Amino acid sequence: MTDSQKSDETTGAAPVEQRPSAPSPAAFAARHPAPAPAAPRPGAGTAAPVVAAPATHTTALDEAAKFARIEDDGHVFLLVNGEEFPVGQYPDATREEALAYFVRKYDDAMSQVILLEQRLAAKAPAGDMHKTLKHLAEQVAERKMVGDVLALDARIASLENGIKEAEAAERAEAEAVRARELAAREAIVAEAEEIAAKDPATIQWKTSSNRMNELFEAWKAAQKNGPRLGRSNEDSLWKRFRSARTVFDRHRRAYFSQLDSENAEAKKAKEALIARAEALSTSTDWGNTAAEYRLLMDEWKASKRASRKDDDVLWARFRAAQDKFFAARQAANEVIDEEFAANLVVKEALLKEALEILPVTDLNAARKALQSIRDRWEEAGKVPRADMGRMEAGIRKVEEAVKAAEDEHWQRSNPETKARTNSALSQLEAAIASLKDELAAAEKNGNAKKIADAREALAAREQWLETLRRSAQDFS
Repeated sequence: MTDSQKSDETTGAAPVEQRPSAPSPAAFAARHPAPAPAAPRPGAGTAAPVVAAPATHTTALDEAAKFARIEDDGHVFLLVNGEEFPVGQYPDATREEALAYFVRKYDDAMSQVILLEQRLAAKAPAGDMHKTLKHLAEQVAERKMVGDVLALDARIASLENGIKEAEAAERAEAEAVRARELAAREAIVAEAEEIAAKDPATIQWKTSSNRMNELFEAWKAAQKNGPRLGRSNEDSLWKRFRSARTVFDRHRRAYFSQLDSENAEAKKAKEALIARAEALSTSTDWGNTAAEYRLLMDEWKASKRASRKDDDVLWARFRAAQDKFFAARQAANEVIDEEFAANLVVKEALLKEALEILPVTDLNAARKALQSIRDRWEEAGKVPRADMGRMEAGIRKVEEAVKAAEDEHWQRSNPETKARTNSALSQLEAAIASLKDELAAAEKNGNAKKIADAREALAAREQWLETLRRSAQDFS
């Protein structure tokens, strides 16, 4: 009901205000519920706790009476610095009941102020509090309550200043959050642009694709949960980000298209090598075919790689063709080796006979024996492949020894060498005779130094002479 009298239009009776019941704390709480906790702002961390229960203010009637004048008919006036303000009428009640009714309105307003002060201290959103405070200030300004309204005005004014400061702080924090979010979005865009600008020939596509997807998910999360950055900023950043992703996707498609083309070309080339290898796999021309396979292997190594999966399959086919040929050759060699086993027994005996020629003491006898062994060696035929090297090395050792004996004999019987030796003997004998004369002259003169030099030179010449004489005897 209002604070003014109501007219009874049906009876024409004088206007009478009905006695209201005093509001209980529960009714007060129902009219002014506690604010719900504010949702945390992005970047603001955990929200500060808010007041869970409404504040309650009570003014004693004797204290409130200092601010009121009450008439017998229930009219109540508010006293403010000697000035009266008609508050309302509470008829058919005692003066104390009339006063209590309008004091409860004051207490109600004061309780709301206290609640706002608590919310301000708890850093609740200032925008909502500002609206509530404005409405409350308008109610108090009507002066339709009894109490220390000047104190209430002062607290409202203080609250207004505090709320304005809180709003400014919230705006500053919001700007800081937006600045951080803008920097984070800029970082996402810059990294995407950096990835898109890389040379497609050097980029690691799997790693870069995963990273580009992560950046896109980060963008969507920021767009969904982060603060608004303004249409111009968001549109500009999104256009850059979308452009970077478009360039990256275009490069990736082009790269893998080229890679598919190169893989197809490499696969075709290796298919041709496989066809040649498979055609040779049944050949029995062992030597020439093995050489062909070596050439094919060189071509395979020089060819481009296909995809790993294709390359592994192609290599298995190529290797299978080679293995087929070399397995057949191995089987054929084993048959041949088995046939040549008897030849090995014969050649083992011939090699033992040849080694008995060494050392060569009679050149003519050694020649005859070696020639006989050679003839029988050729008649014996081939030996198993594993023994060929050993047998050839053994017979070669005897052949080289006989050849060395022949060379030595030739050196001894060479006429030119013999003539050079005889000439050297003559010259050395003449030199010795001259040195003997020099020694005799030195001894006659008693020249000790010349005697020593002559004896030393004579001893050396005589030693050389003995060596040459032994060589001349060999030639004889």
